[in-house]
Amino acid sequence: MIKVSSRRPMSDPLIRACDHYVVLEPGKPEQLLSADDTLAWLEGHLRAFDPLPEALMGLGSLAAAAQRLLETACDLELQPGLNLQWFAVRLEPPGQT
Repeated sequence: MIKVSSRRPMSDPLIRACDHYVVLEPGKPEQLLSADDTLAWLEGHLRAFDPLPEALMGLGSLAAAAQRLLETACDLELQPGLNLQWFAVRLEPPGQT
């Protein structure tokens, strides 16, 4: 059963303002992706599921499901013991460009 974990919610609004994410996939090196690339990465993984996890059903599109994941979770269980993970990171302190 595929499920979205609620163990580690991303509740801090400052985290959602980040533009980059570290993404982790079992058996692959970690990647640093932009927010847009992270959404595409999540969408790509969601395409493989039939059906989508219950928490993501009824959102209308894979893009909406990926956005929901990015805003409300930081991991997705593919199968027992096998998870995708993503963590927001800030590359520059706020207010500096």
